[in-house]
Amino acid sequence: MLTNSLGRSDRLNRVHPVSQWAGKSEAGPLIFDRAEGLWMTDIHGKTYLDAFAGLWCVNVGYGQKSVVAAAQAQMEKLPYATGYFDFASEAAIRMAEKVAELTPGDLNHVYFSLGGSDAVDSALRFIDYYWTARGQPERKHILSLEKGYHGSSSTGAGVTGLAPFHAGFSVPTAHQHHIPAPGAYRSEDPSDAAVIAASVQALKDRVHALGADRVAAFFAEPVQGSGGVIVQPHGWLKAMREACDELGILFVVDEVITGFGRTGKMFAQEHEGVQADIMTMAKGMTSGYAPMGACVLSDKVFEGIAATGGTVGHGYTYSGHPVSAAVGLEVIRLYQEGGILANAQARAPAFMAALKRLEAHPLVGEVRGLGLLAAVEIVADKRRKTPFAADSGISQKLFSALLENGLIARCFNDGTIGLAPALTISPDQIDLIAERIETSLNTLSL
Repeated sequence: MLTNSLGRSDRLNRVHPVSQWAGKSEAGPLIFDRAEGLWMTDIHGKTYLDAFAGLWCVNVGYGQKSVVAAAQAQMEKLPYATGYFDFASEAAIRMAEKVAELTPGDLNHVYFSLGGSDAVDSALRFIDYYWTARGQPERKHILSLEKGYHGSSSTGAGVTGLAPFHAGFSVPTAHQHHIPAPGAYRSEDPSDAAVIAASVQALKDRVHALGADRVAAFFAEPVQGSGGVIVQPHGWLKAMREACDELGILFVVDEVITGFGRTGKMFAQEHEGVQADIMTMAKGMTSGYAPMGACVLSDKVFEGIAATGGTVGHGYTYSGHPVSAAVGLEVIRLYQEGGILANAQARAPAFMAALKRLEAHPLVGEVRGLGLLAAVEIVADKRRKTPFAADSGISQKLFSALLENGLIARCFNDGTIGLAPALTISPDQIDLIAERIETSLNTLSL
């Protein structure tokens, strides 16, 4: 009775993110009851290996008792404190201090959000304010990558380069533009140098076409997560940083997915010794145990805004929420002192090796990844590298097959399987992920 009641209530009352509103499934949602480590259990008692960390976020795994204790202690002591009126809580201050300590270079100024979408939205507002403060209010144009993801806020959705986030909405706006994604798999010349050169040239061409004095910033993910885990060649991020400097525009790095150990470094920029002018983060910041994100500003951007002496009219009720901050501090402690970041670094080679073996399968076109962030791309024609059509239903077929075999993963419209397991993953769990993907592919009905 409880199962039916919950499913019916969900159909009647809850609106799910990124979903079809018409014709909701009579079967209702898959309802989870509990979780521990990488394992989730539904209300029927079936267990699933979560190879996607919730939504790229549960980096420390489920059931970390010290995180729960940190949240409880903060709730009992001070459950809320606003950041308005120059009020603060110790937890929020310590969390900002810790983020500034961890981020590259002079990214020292932390504005807290509730997640990634509003971290990006905050970045866009601060960019606008910065150029106006600099006496260049005509700099309105924002560039980003096709297949990039920068949230689904009313403004950020246009910076996102994925059609499902545009359809039915008035985005991208006239000030939002996209250049090709730098994937090597289907490039005519897949060499690192050629892929990097093509991206740099595309950025320069678009900036010059718009007018260099009218472009504000370029947004990039170090690995394009929701676009299908597109891994740029080593050196790409640094080359784009240098191109932005040459063009005189701000360089914004979105580490909402890649931050907090996901790629083997605390932040993915560290792989190339790069520092953004503005950086966004969320997800692994609290490991999904509480909502929190941040937009982190370099000294240059912060001081450029501060120089006006005016009030910066941007804020959220829950910015720097003390419970989220307490959770974040404990999660970061687990990364550093609890051995979780070290485990991620140790397991990454075996993780990629296990997945790479799947390239022998007739349906697998490419396996790619960085750290514990990976993709297995399924293709309709392996020799021609032909992707499945977006309307082929391949995504739902794959997703259903994986669930049937007790594996949770992201399945993109073109048939790419996205993987981002908790950083606590064990060797046995790595093998299970690869085995369950292979079993699912073998039983897939196309």
